[in-house]
Amino acid sequence: MSGFDLTVVLYVLAIYAAAVLSPGPNFAVVSRLSVQGRRRAAFGVIAGVAITSTFYAVLSMAGLAVVLNQISWLARGVQIGGGLFLVYLGISAWRSAAKGVEPEVIESRFDVTPREFLSGFRLGAVVSLSNPKSIVFFTSLYAAAIPFDAAMSTKAAILLGGFSLEVSWYSFAVLVLSTRHMRAAYTRWSAWIERSIGTVLAYFGLRLILDRT
Repeated sequence: MSGFDLTVVLYVLAIYAAAVLSPGPNFAVVSRLSVQGRRRAAFGVIAGVAITSTFYAVLSMAGLAVVLNQISWLARGVQIGGGLFLVYLGISAWRSAAKGVEPEVIESRFDVTPREFLSGFRLGAVVSLSNPKSIVFFTSLYAAAIPFDAAMSTKAAILLGGFSLEVSWYSFAVLVLSTRHMRAAYTRWSAWIERSIGTVLAYFGLRLILDRT
């Protein structure tokens, strides 16, 4: 087994960063909670997404993700279930837009209990786990970029780096989108923002349902 390989770590994390920065259902969920002022829930989503992504990464490194990927009926079932869940979230956003949101309601959402974090964590975990594309991504990336005999220190650095990238990027998004200026904009344009985010979530959900690759 070779020693620590910084080149491999940086190469894998560069690809990982590009994937994290790409808009997707995780970012849509985090964005919606952030502009609503629900920071605890948004950070809970981040924790759920980061932990489940790391879980997928560990499976890929252990070779188990390859086995799971071969069980087509199970992967397909999870994919459809995840797609339906995202469509449900999209419809919920549209229904929320129809009801409207008062400014004082947005402000009060900062006074929340720790249950908000746990609720967000569950949401983030479900959205992330129900997307089998994550298994494909990690399996493909790690099979191509990480040598079979890579040292444990190299793999550990990749896992830690990937986790840090997820947390850092989404936390930055929360801090920016939950500012008073952004919340004021949300108050004025809440209906259109909710519809836009709802459409994005439903789009990703339908893609999961219809994509048979």
